[in-house]
Amino acid sequence: MNDESFDLVAACAFGLEAVVRRELQGLGIEATIGEPGRIHFRGNHETICQANLWLRTADRVLIRVAEFPAADFDALFETTRDIQWGRLLPADASFPVTGRSAKSTLTSVPACQRAVKRAVVDAMRRDHGTESLPETGSEYKLDVAILRDTATLTIDTTGRSLHRRGYRTHITQAPLKETLAAALVMLSYWRAGKPLLDPFCGSGTIPIEAARIGRNMAPGRDREFAAEAWDDFPAELWQAARTLADAAVLPPLEERIVASDIDDRAIRAARDNASRAGVEQDIHFQVLPVEQTTSRRRFGCLITNPPYGMRIGRESYEEARELDYLYQSLPDVLRKLPTWSHYFLTAYPGFERVVGRRADRRRKLYNGRIECTYYQFHGPKPVVGQQPSEDADEPTVTSDDALSPPANTPTDKPYVHAVGAPAFGQLTDKAAEQAELFTSRLKKRAKHLRRWPTRRGITCFRLYERDIPEIPLVVDRYEDYLHITEYERPHERDPAQHANWLDLMAETAGKALEIPKQNVFLKRRSRQRGKTQHTKFSETQQRIEVQEGGLRFLVNLADYVDTGLFLDHRNTRQMVRDEAEGKTFLNLFGYTGSFTVYAAAGGARKTVTVDLSRAYLEWAADNMRLNGFEGEQHRFVVQDVATFIGEHPPGEMYDLVVYDPPTFSNSKRTEKDWDVQVDAVPLLLDLLPLVRKGGVIYFSNNFRRFKFDPEAIPAGQVREISKHTVPEDYRNKRIHRCWRITK
Repeated sequence: MNDESFDLVAACAFGLEAVVRRELQGLGIEATIGEPGRIHFRGNHETICQANLWLRTADRVLIRVAEFPAADFDALFETTRDIQWGRLLPADASFPVTGRSAKSTLTSVPACQRAVKRAVVDAMRRDHGTESLPETGSEYKLDVAILRDTATLTIDTTGRSLHRRGYRTHITQAPLKETLAAALVMLSYWRAGKPLLDPFCGSGTIPIEAARIGRNMAPGRDREFAAEAWDDFPAELWQAARTLADAAVLPPLEERIVASDIDDRAIRAARDNASRAGVEQDIHFQVLPVEQTTSRRRFGCLITNPPYGMRIGRESYEEARELDYLYQSLPDVLRKLPTWSHYFLTAYPGFERVVGRRADRRRKLYNGRIECTYYQFHGPKPVVGQQPSEDADEPTVTSDDALSPPANTPTDKPYVHAVGAPAFGQLTDKAAEQAELFTSRLKKRAKHLRRWPTRRGITCFRLYERDIPEIPLVVDRYEDYLHITEYERPHERDPAQHANWLDLMAETAGKALEIPKQNVFLKRRSRQRGKTQHTKFSETQQRIEVQEGGLRFLVNLADYVDTGLFLDHRNTRQMVRDEAEGKTFLNLFGYTGSFTVYAAAGGARKTVTVDLSRAYLEWAADNMRLNGFEGEQHRFVVQDVATFIGEHPPGEMYDLVVYDPPTFSNSKRTEKDWDVQVDAVPLLLDLLPLVRKGGVIYFSNNFRRFKFDPEAIPAGQVREISKHTVPEDYRNKRIHRCWRITK
């Protein structure tokens, strides 16, 4: 290989051709993009060293030996044999042949490889004047690629693919190639000195590649290349190139990269990989769920490769649901970084629909064989300028990224302006108008109900119930706390904007009613569809004590939509207390036992509370103890209500019953799902034999379309009392329906 000039090719993954070309141009090498995955350039031995050592996004550097028509085996063999292979390969060279064929007449790749091998052997014997080719020397890997009947012959100078940097020995379940990770960073706005977040860091490939880019570390500095073993390749060139690469390394990053993952094993692997890569001090790794991702830095880039469930269709239904939940939670994360730019590589279908907006740029890339899209959402640009006057039209937001002037400098401190709209979560002027309307309505309602606590002893009540259609919220006051729930209603806000809108409304309610921010709890109540139930919001176990009717109750405003005390049953609970003296009381679907507390306070001789949830019954027992009601006369039964009734011992009868079933339930502990329209009345018929003659059942449910025929209860007198049981602070007079059934 005596010729000093070569026709070279940088091979890369589809979609990265422009990035590789920019890299070559950055090295001072002119390059052009050829067919997909190929960038062409010319150079000498030194160019080969440079390209192998410094290219971050290419897979290999090839010497292009020849390109010619090859529609049949004769053309392939004869043209290959005519090449002066002796000038390229020494007599003892080992030259394995690999091959590919696409859209060509010659479809048998093994046959093409054999033809090329025989042709090169004949040429080597001819050029070196020998019959013996031992192939005991250095390896020169040949490749024949046939595309549309055109054959390209190349020699690989790289060896192991360039993505094998040498630092990654710990690999997570879904590894991202180092070359692709580097490309994600280079396709972003991130530069050294700017904050960078990766909330799905896995084994740390993106942050490690970013740190090495930021410190100008040659990606190939810690590995060897195939051409280094070639006898006719000057060894001093490799040594000189490595010396220059070592000298070019920059000091540690001033702004550490932040990388997190929910998997602690992945974080341990990432730390080990970063240590081997020489950038452990440039990255802060932490175990953290994506929902908790945030930053005090105002401008930065979030670059990540989240999971997308493409393990050849092997993910289970539960895994798919978890994945959907993960992506649906992303807008709430992104809105916390409104002036950042965000970059996602994913194959998750409908990604833009889930995050609620179209990306500013998209690029098709391949993670292995999985076709992905690189979504780029550009945040506002930071621009340093002087603080404007108070009456300026454009608002100026200061930042901890602001550049401070030197000490004792008389000039004004520069401010950082966010020029442009946030990538996620920007609210319109209409939101401010709605906040004013909401404030006015809340203050009016608070004034109307201001005497309830002192005159009626009612300290927990409904303040606002979708009074303004465009603000579909429900605000309940629990003494010094607010519990706000939101009901789904069509709107034009994307998910991040809507989350910010909800936060604005919660903040507005707190200020209007003079409630501390930490005492305001906001939840979103989605419409139940099909076999869905409300789920937990949190796991705080934070319970506070409130009063109602002179009794005390524990409520949890943080973890569930339902707080533990249904305020719409305030009147019904008082009816139970008024009738309970000397009675045997049964509370079915007992929940947290508020009806049981009222019955005990009314003088019930005995109470039985039944619910399938042990946690709720423990809560019920706590409520009873809080009011001084303990003893064997108060029983709590952890059992399905239908089973309790079906297995009930004969002879044990009840005088007063509360039967308040849920609309729907699909507990794993029962064989069939509960549907109130289908199951409530049959169970009521089974219940009647357990009630003494003259006994009373309060039957209630909150299914608005519930159809109940009183004639279906032949053994009882049925009277609907909903108008009397729905409290006056409720605008929705059909919040529940209630019947009084006398046996």
